Amino acid sequence: MNIKVLIVEDDPMVAKFNRHYVEQVEGFEFAGWASSGDEAQRKLEEQEVDLILLDIYMPHTNGLRLLSSLREQGSKADIIVISAASDNSSIRSALQHGAVDYLIKPFEFARFHVALSAYREDYQLMHREHLSQEQLDKLLRHSAQGAEEDKAAALTLPKGLAEGTLESIWNTIKLLQSPVFSTEDITSQAPISRISVRKYLAFLTEAGILEMELSYGAVGRPVYMYKVKPEGHERISKYI
Repeated sequence: MNIKVLIVEDDPMVAKFNRHYVEQVEGFEFAGWASSGDEAQRKLEEQEVDLILLDIYMPHTNGLRLLSSLREQGSKADIIVISAASDNSSIRSALQHGAVDYLIKPFEFARFHVALSAYREDYQLMHREHLSQEQLDKLLRHSAQGAEEDKAAALTLPKGLAEGTLESIWNTIKLLQSPVFSTEDITSQAPISRISVRKYLAFLTEAGILEMELSYGAVGRPVYMYKVKPEGHERISKYI
């Protein structure tokens, strides 16, 4: 019996991609799409679903409020949040209200597949009439094990680069007002030498996190300009 999935997402193109992803994973069945919290509530009254893929930023009803409301109503549907919201407050609120996983947009299909595969395994265990202690331990410790596996899979930095400095530069990049920036833009915001910043930006470019292009100013001097690639936010997590 397939796991029925409701997609709650206001962007029809994103919803279409998520449906395609769902249909690529064995054991799952697309059960519908809702573009708002109110529509999701109506669909849940019409049919039972096992899993909701929930966006946070939606018109009228914030996804977190919908999640809270579902829990107050006693809904047994599990939730995987898929959202661009990456702030600690949103993530913590989602997990406190029982979200079983949280994917930050943009994400790769491999991460989506891991989330659904892990959920399918837990779902099958929870629908057994009785569990052994080993099975229960596996179910309860799944998140901790996953975190350890992610940590073990993290890539190491080249010699001469420090994780703390890389994290400082990355945080500065995220705070910049413009999506395109130079070495000087970083050094003006972070207490790091220009030479060091250049070294880290070169590494981020080689790692496929940033892309670089030359820009010529009024006096003809070339300036290296950078911007974060669409997949850069996910790739940086392998290093910091």
